[in-house]
Amino acid sequence: MSIAKTYSPKDFEDKWYQFWMENDFFKSVPDEREPYTIVIPPPNVTGVLHMGHMLNNTIQDVLVRRARMKGKNACWVPGTDHASIATEAKVVAMLKEKGIDKKDITREEFLAYAYEWKNKYGGIILDQLKKLGASCDWDRTAFTMDPALSEAVIDTFIHLHEKGLIYRGVRMVNWDPKGLTAVSDEEVIRKEVNQKLYYIKYQISEKQESSSKNQDQNKGESQYSILNTQYLTIATTRPETIMADAAICINPNDERYFHLHGKTVLVPLINREIPVILDEYVTMDFGTGCLKVTPAHDLNDYELGQKHQLPIIDILNDNGTLNEKAQILIGEERFIARKKIAKMLEESGNLEKVEDYKSQIGFSERTDAAIEPKLSMQWFCKMDEMAKPALDYVIEGEVKLIPDKFINTYRHWMENVKDWCVSRQLWWGQQIPAWYAPNGEVVVAKTAEDAISQFSLKTLTNNLKPPDLKQDEDVLDTWFSSWLWPISVFDPTVIANPKSVGNADIQYYYPTNDLVTAPEILFFWVARMIMAGHEFRGEAPFKNVYLTGIVRDKLGRKMSKSLGNSPDPLELIEKYGADGVRVGMLLCSPAGNDIMFDESSCEQGRNFANKIWNAFRLVKGWEIDESLANANQTTITWFESRFNEALEEIEHNFTQYRLSEALMASYKLVWDDFCAWYLEMVKPAYQQPIDAVTYKATIQFFENILKLLHPYMPFLTEELWHDEIFGARTEKDCCIIAQMENSKPTNTKLLNEIEAIKQIISEIRNIRNTKQISPKEALNLSIKANSQIDFKGYQSIIIKLANIAEINFVNEKLNGAASFLINKDEFFVPLIGNIDVEAERESIQKEIIYLNGFLKAVDAKLSNERFVQNAKPEVVANEQNKKADAEMKIKILEESLTALL
Repeated sequence: MSIAKTYSPKDFEDKWYQFWMENDFFKSVPDEREPYTIVIPPPNVTGVLHMGHMLNNTIQDVLVRRARMKGKNACWVPGTDHASIATEAKVVAMLKEKGIDKKDITREEFLAYAYEWKNKYGGIILDQLKKLGASCDWDRTAFTMDPALSEAVIDTFIHLHEKGLIYRGVRMVNWDPKGLTAVSDEEVIRKEVNQKLYYIKYQISEKQESSSKNQDQNKGESQYSILNTQYLTIATTRPETIMADAAICINPNDERYFHLHGKTVLVPLINREIPVILDEYVTMDFGTGCLKVTPAHDLNDYELGQKHQLPIIDILNDNGTLNEKAQILIGEERFIARKKIAKMLEESGNLEKVEDYKSQIGFSERTDAAIEPKLSMQWFCKMDEMAKPALDYVIEGEVKLIPDKFINTYRHWMENVKDWCVSRQLWWGQQIPAWYAPNGEVVVAKTAEDAISQFSLKTLTNNLKPPDLKQDEDVLDTWFSSWLWPISVFDPTVIANPKSVGNADIQYYYPTNDLVTAPEILFFWVARMIMAGHEFRGEAPFKNVYLTGIVRDKLGRKMSKSLGNSPDPLELIEKYGADGVRVGMLLCSPAGNDIMFDESSCEQGRNFANKIWNAFRLVKGWEIDESLANANQTTITWFESRFNEALEEIEHNFTQYRLSEALMASYKLVWDDFCAWYLEMVKPAYQQPIDAVTYKATIQFFENILKLLHPYMPFLTEELWHDEIFGARTEKDCCIIAQMENSKPTNTKLLNEIEAIKQIISEIRNIRNTKQISPKEALNLSIKANSQIDFKGYQSIIIKLANIAEINFVNEKLNGAASFLINKDEFFVPLIGNIDVEAERESIQKEIIYLNGFLKAVDAKLSNERFVQNAKPEVVANEQNKKADAEMKIKILEESLTALL
């Protein structure tokens, strides 16, 4: 085929993706090969592609494509998460636009609208992943509310309930007043906000003042002055909750408040009497040292209230408005009530002062409403029993976290695990299989008929019919679906029977190999999947967990829509090509570390693709002369060795999951060694032919490079792979399934010698630049060889790439020449015309000063006994070699300086 002059990825990206799809290159079925399996972290059906998705899915695609080229049966399972809260919010908004209120329709009608919305918008993100090149087995696309997967969720709930791990009770939860549901900790976003700190005065109960005067006079004058004020002061950011106060808490060791032991105070505005309690939980040096305790509206206060048996006064409705228990401002929204109560406190003389204050507040990830801690009747799953084996898998190395710095975080979470609130007050999701009889009794069963069978065993609930029962209105937390994901995408039926071997898919693909996800859901999803894997399959669901970092902008800010600092991934692909964006993302993304993304990285990726394209055009333009002898065998042997050296480094990086480093090694091999050196060494003179041996070797190198780069740059490599330069290929002889090369032994001596030759050429080019000598002007080179390198064998390369007219071998130094040292060998370039002696002397003196400083640092290290005794022998030997090398260079430079005098 003819190759375009200009690299234009949009000309072939869609073409090749469609070709791969049509020919089932992504499809996987169990066979005799070794499986390699990844399940996608299912994006929300409400989602569209963002930079985090770009990074995560590029990494997965690299791993999958590489496994496929290694001869493994690669299976990447795609799918989406039903995202209860986010999707319900979208559907409610859609209904509102149609003039429909959720409360005016039935659950069945609402779900019909929800599925209509999902079918229209739910697959957008998966289609966008195709633009990136994601090679998922799309025939396996799953959805967490597919009937079979939903049934597995219900079976899980029943199974855990029968084991005594699921229970129902009143507990403190994160409440979303806008979404009207409990939310999990991972769905709460902490933000620093500007607030007000209100100092509120609570009057000490008057009936105790007289008795207080009879207290021990040794408690000092401070007691007397405080009693005269007849109040204590607390500081709070939430004055709207004072009506829910159940006590004021002080530290029993706080001398300032000894006089308050056993006393009561009056809640401002409503004059309800509450006790002063003592607990070391209160920090004496924080705020005023007095803490208002509202057990219904703060988790820590709740635990304090339970300890001291305080009443629970819930003054907020589910939607965040004040209820009758507040006694005042009933029906007011909580934040409006805050302002009004602050004014009322000021007017009543109970507001001492107000200060500006910054603090962290939790917001719902889905609705952006400020979260309310709320006591609520919910369903919970006990975690202790399941957490222990899930921790053991990681600690014992059966599941590897990459990087392993996250092991301690994982251990901390698992050793301090809390029960999981699994119920959500929504309609979109799997409805909890709990059934209530008219008398309030409840059973957990898959169907109403099963529930009646259970009720029939209870004396008070005989003769029930299905219409008599009411199913629990709540649905299960979305994570309660996704923790089954590595199991349910292959065979959801095994959940109902954990002892079953399952179908052919789960026997072949489970456990999966790698999981690529974000550290922030290490506990909320990863740990729970390990728990579920152990519970239902007796083994962990994956072997390795590659944890990506957060994609940030170049200022270090997390990318977000609100900041406007997140580029549109599809626009980046349009501008730089999918390959350019993939390379740009991965060049700056070491595992577990945040990515400081700059669009220039995508430009660098595109430039790399353009470099390969132009190199291919160069080789394709060569004419072959079969009669020419091969004059490049040394160069050919060198690059073959260099390729294998790089391949070994790349393989090692992949075993350590250092994908960014593996890409950089590939990048340097192609850009520097192949394009900048190899092609320059072997390319024929202008309009001259090349010998057949060199041409054939170069084509083979190019083919190997395309295979090496394919996982990173699938579109470019597939496009070039089918050029006739490689000979006739069948339709399915594609780069995507080409066999990846394995590294072979390298010629270390040749690699070192060519490295020295490259340095010689670079030094000569540098002399041209500093002396302003034209590249077209041929120079002479004299070599005083002191090493074992046979420079005569490399003369043709030096002459060609450094534009040298003649090479002489000398035994003495050359005066009046620019000189340099590489290893033990000295090189002299006689300069044309008059040399600027003073400038040359200054340059040499600067180099000597630098080397003396370097030598001083090395000497300091070698004179440190602790270093010499504790460092590895090879490290010490390396420092000694540095010292010897620096001393020799200084000696040669000093001799050169003498020659200029």
